[in-house]
Amino acid sequence: MKDIFKKIITAIITWEAKRVIKKYRPHIVAVTGNVGKTSTKDALYAALRRAYFVRKSEKSYNSEIGVPIAILDVPNAWVNPIRWARNILEGLRLIFLKNHYPKWLILEVGADRPGDIAGISAWLRPDIVVVTKIGDVPTHVEFFPSAEAVVREKGKLVEALAPEGLLVLDMDSPHTMSLAKKTSARIVTYGFAPEAHFIASHPETLYDKEGVPEGISFKVNHGTRCVPVRIKGTVGQHHAYPVLAAIAVSVSEGTNLVSAAQWIEEEYVPPVGRLRILKGQNESIILDDTYNASPSAVQAALGALESVKGKRKIVVLGDMMELGKHSVSEHEKVGETVADIASIFFAVGPRMKAAADRAREKGLKTVELFSDSREASGALRAILKAGDIVLIKGSQSMRMERAVEQIMLGPERRKELLVRQEEEWLSR
Repeated sequence: MKDIFKKIITAIITWEAKRVIKKYRPHIVAVTGNVGKTSTKDALYAALRRAYFVRKSEKSYNSEIGVPIAILDVPNAWVNPIRWARNILEGLRLIFLKNHYPKWLILEVGADRPGDIAGISAWLRPDIVVVTKIGDVPTHVEFFPSAEAVVREKGKLVEALAPEGLLVLDMDSPHTMSLAKKTSARIVTYGFAPEAHFIASHPETLYDKEGVPEGISFKVNHGTRCVPVRIKGTVGQHHAYPVLAAIAVSVSEGTNLVSAAQWIEEEYVPPVGRLRILKGQNESIILDDTYNASPSAVQAALGALESVKGKRKIVVLGDMMELGKHSVSEHEKVGETVADIASIFFAVGPRMKAAADRAREKGLKTVELFSDSREASGALRAILKAGDIVLIKGSQSMRMERAVEQIMLGPERRKELLVRQEEEWLSR
């Protein structure tokens, strides 16, 4: 019954979204990939909103139901029929009444299984497509057995581009770059690779007067020009990628490089749960990366932790889900990296046991295994000291944000600072 209800709602709001696009003809920027979609979407919004009337999809609404929601600018009503009725009425108002609709839409487009993007791109005709990193081990591996399968699915969005459109690709990702052959549209690349059109260089972690990390800085190089960019509230050089993608689009649409960089620096705030820097109890620092976890994202987070100065580095990792046959080997790789970086490793969940075992084998002395995030947070609170840097990450279903809540200063601000604070999530 629930599935039938979802199909009916999806069909109705998709029809409405099609009609809205046909009526208002907005300039559509579609963002896809495996890693960094939401951050890229938010950076694009920061880079474009001063020059255009722009709307972005909220949170990570990127599915067959999430994309129409973003186009209609209505909330996710979950399983509430009354709220969905209101959403449908709002869609009808947009269709039949005169409205002040955005000139630009920035939409995140994802895929849980083959056919998801093909279904969306059949009616969503983007003017610009941005493809972020596609990892070697795909997410949702039970449906996507290989990175090549993911590439084929993401490629459906690229194929929907008109010849006069723009394709923006992460040059440091070979799988992403393979999509270049799927279109005759203009192609712009970004990354740390010197061959890219927009190049990041000289990444650094920023610290306050007390030596607490407060952000990152890097340089953006384009042609003969170079501008510095500072991003507050996060760490890790991989945060350069969303900024590069946003600058690439903005400059390609006519903004000068200096203005694009300045607007992002002033407007862009990394999404919650993406390596956000939070103050923890006992003068500790939390790197909150709890939105989700894939092998490439976990390795990037560990790299960020390695780059940050701290007395002790504590890693709290929940299971990486949906890895199928790759699960044990990828968790073991994580354990190897943790052993090289961390002073203490708290592994959470049955899959992360493989990481814990490998970390011990490599000589890390303090390794503990917990069944869930709440159990881990209790043990974590007991050992926190001033100067500790704590990285917390895991797949959505592990609910690692609960561990962050238990050790952060000002837990009353959790709805502002943490992921998955909607009533629907909190009730689970």
